[in-house]
Amino acid sequence: MLVVMHTYLVIAGALAVGLMAASGIAAVTTGWVAPFARRRILRPRLWGYGQLSGAAGASLWMFLGVFRARFDAVPLVGWFVFMGSLGVQMLAQRPGRAPAPVPPATESAS
Repeated sequence: MLVVMHTYLVIAGALAVGLMAASGIAAVTTGWVAPFARRRILRPRLWGYGQLSGAAGASLWMFLGVFRARFDAVPLVGWFVFMGSLGVQMLAQRPGRAPAPVPPATESAS
């Protein structure tokens, strides 16, 4: 029974990481964001990079640490990468810098 439940957890984790990576690739390449998050995301490419790094960090943490019952440096690095990606995704929900104002054109030819 325990082996079957472990298999279900690994499949669910792989599916979650795969969906995170797919949505990150879609946001980086096309600017597409899932409909439930479109109102909040102001910079979709940055959000996509956050999703991709989050998927990489979560997969390191899950598949090399928690699911294998190993607790060394690599899963811990994955956890910190995942937490950093959450910070990147928070930045994607804030507006970027305003463009510099263009000085008015002069009427003289000089």
